[in-house]
Parts: sequence; structure tokens; C-alpha cells
Amino acid sequence: MRSIWNGAISFGLVSIPIKLVNATENHSISFRQIHLEDGGRIRYRKVCELEDREVTTDEIGKAYQDADGTIIPITDDDLAQLPIHTAKTIEIVAFVPAERIDPLQMDTAYYLSANGVPAAKPYTLLREALKRSNKVAIAKFALRGRERLGMLRVVDDVIAMHGLLWPDEIREPEGVAPDSGVTVRDQELDLADALMDTLGEVELEELHDDYREAVEELIATKASGGEAPSVPAGEKSGGKVLDLMAALEKSVRAAKESRGEGAGEGTPAGEDAEVTHLTERKRPARKTASRKSAATAPKDVGGKKSTSTAKKTAAKKTTPAKSTSSKSTAAKKTAEKKTTAAKKTASKKTAGTTAKKAAKKTTPRKRASA
Repeated sequence: MRSIWNGAISFGLVSIPIKLVNATENHSISFRQIHLEDGGRIRYRKVCELEDREVTTDEIGKAYQDADGTIIPITDDDLAQLPIHTAKTIEIVAFVPAERIDPLQMDTAYYLSANGVPAAKPYTLLREALKRSNKVAIAKFALRGRERLGMLRVVDDVIAMHGLLWPDEIREPEGVAPDSGVTVRDQELDLADALMDTLGEVELEELHDDYREAVEELIATKASGGEAPSVPAGEKSGGKVLDLMAALEKSVRAAKESRGEGAGEGTPAGEDAEVTHLTERKRPARKTASRKSAATAPKDVGGKKSTSTAKKTAAKKTTPAKSTSSKSTAAKKTAEKKTTAAKKTASKKTAGTTAKKAAKKTTPRKRASA
């Protein structure tokens, strides 16, 4: 890694020659500006306003513009001769606990490398002292034309320095928070806690830039003559949350499914699982049923008494069944008798009618006299 600054760490009367190296790198994809009509590159040229011509880098210097528009040239030699100790030195001013540093102050991170063999011993001394004290060092240094604040800490076996913003560079969050009249119910907090527990922790090394990968895939597709992929309508986000409780419950279910837990026990995969609020825990159904049966069942005072009581109850239940069956039998017999009598009467009428018809047929007709 190429160093961007050479200097020394001032640790009391101890001086540690070091090199400053960028600890981070930017992986974002940069684009060029083009003319949409013909695809030509759009470039920015450095032009002198007085001469109306483009100038080279060697012809460009620094200057400060006053409030009235006056230009005051400032050279590199002027900055190098400033009477400050941090021009080429990282001056440690204090050691404080790490929790004293507000993350809002964190800026660019650097690695500090020992510059040369003589720097190895004091470098190691400072590193081990930071480890044993569980503290961080607050330092001042000058970089790129201004003095900065820094925090030194140990990362593995290397001393790292985080550039810090000055306290007056942190803006007050006035008017950023929502209205104080908004209240949150305990049930909503319980669901939020459940969602936090379900999501759990994550290894930061496993996280990656999905957007950058999608842009790289888009570039590769268009370079090969393909069409840009489109996002399905169901995956578009950004809608308004109408029901906070429903959104929290759905988030808990989605987090469980993403971790392979699936739907709840006894719930089909295609149906929504029921989320029980932590403040309204329900007793298991089995215990409630057993308590109800225990309350309604007769108390067993003695084995004989309970047996006789059961026998009497069974006898009472069977008696109405016998009387009912006897009544139905008697009704059947009466119906059979009526049916038999009706059949006999019908047969007698039929026999009489048949006899009369036969008598008429056998009687001879009388002849009329001449």
C-alpha cells in the first residue's frame, strides 16, 4: 500500500516515525457524463477567465477569496512555515475510553506503519500500551491543508487512526425528531423486540454491496447486446405502512421464514401464522381442559361409593330405554291387528260380489209367449 503522508507520532518525549496509509478503499462504480445526442464525452476544462484559455496543472496554485472578492494567493511554502507542531507530527494529547467517542465524529480511517527499523520498538510499545489500557489515544495532526483531530486504536497488530470531526462540526439535530405527541403501545414494542430477536446478529464479513453487483451485471448485459433487466412489480418497495402492528407481525414471520424456521407448528405453509403478543400470553389448551374436567368430575371419597353411584346412574339411564322399547312393540302389534282385520273385510266383500255375478250368468232367459 502506498503511503500518503510521512511524519511521526509524538508520544510525550518519544517520537515514532510512521507512514500514513489509507485503511479503506472505494469500490463504487464511477460513470462518465456523455452527450445524449451522439455519445460524446463531456469534459471539464480548467480555463483562465482573464486569458480565456485552458491552463495546465503546473500553472495552477492556491488562493483565498475574501468577502469583498479580493484574491489572496497562498503558496505551499507559506503553509509549510506555519508555526504549528502538527505540520508533520501526530501529536497525542490524551487517552480516553473508547465509549467517549461519538460515532458521529468518525471520519476517514488510516493505518499507521512504522517507518524504518528504529521505529519498530517505540511503535510496539505504544501498541501494547493501548491494548493493556483498553483506551484510545486522541491526537491532532495536519493533512491536506488543515489541522484535524484523530483517534488512535489497535486493529489486530496495527495502530489505526480515525480522523475525527471537530465537535463544532457536528450539527445539532433540531427539528429532525418527530412530534413529541406520538406514542407507542407496549404491544408494538413487544413485536419490535420479537423482530429484533428473530433477526438476531450477523457477521459483517458476510454483507456485500448488492447494488454494485447489480450495476456490474447491468453493464455486462448491455455490453454483450442484451436488454436491461426489470424489477418485478411484486418486489417494488416504498409503499406507505397503513397498519404498524400488521407490518411488524408480517416482518416477524418473514424473518423466521428467511432463517428456515418456516410456518408455525400446526400451521400450513401457505397460511399466515398467528403471532401471540408477548404481553398477552395464553395458557396452553391442554392444561385448561384438564382443569375443567377436574372441576366437573365427582370427587372420589371412597371406591365403593363411587361404584354404587355409577351403577345407580346407569340403571336410571337404561330404564327409560326399556319402557320406550315396550311401547313401540305394543304399537306394532296393534297396527298388525288392524291390518289383518281390514284384509278379512276386504276379502268378504270381494267374495260376495263374485257370487252375485256368477248367479246372473247361470239364470236362463224367459221366452216371450206367442
